[in-house]
Order: sequence, then structure tokens, then C-alpha cells
Amino acid sequence: MGTKNKLITRFKTLPKDFSWEEVNRMLVGMGYSLRNKGKTSGSRVIFICEGRKPIMLHKPHPGNIIKEYVLKQLFENLKEEGLI
Repeated sequence: MGTKNKLITRFKTLPKDFSWEEVNRMLVGMGYSLRNKGKTSGSRVIFICEGRKPIMLHKPHPGNIIKEYVLKQLFENLKEEGLI
């Protein structure tokens, strides 16, 4: 099993310690690209991929761990898109 698949398998368990870097790596590996929403966007970022719904997230701060409700929303979004 490759690194990408291991990361997706870990994500599916909705771990309490899933980091921003892991989310970024996973989504980029699925074909998404990271974009800022503009100068005034603050911690809001958007992942876009042609032919798929954009995924808007808040970068966690001051820590690096993604909140549980954000992971669940991301899981549902990726499930709807047929990516997991």
C-alpha cells in the first residue's frame, strides 16, 4: 500500500490528531490545488479541482490539528465526490 493510500486509510478513521499538512497532502494527491481566497481571507483557504466541488476549509490556528467537525465535513464531501 502506497503512502497516499495509507493517508486516506488513516483519514477514514477520523483520527483526533489529523494535521493540516496531512489534509493538504491528501487533497493535493487527489488532484486538488490549494488557493487562498484573497488578501482578507485570513485562515480560509479553498481547494479546487476541475469537475469537482470546491472544498473550503479554515487552517487551524494556533495549533496544527484539524477539528473533528471539519474532518467529518471533509469526509462527507469526499464521499459525495466518490473519492473515498
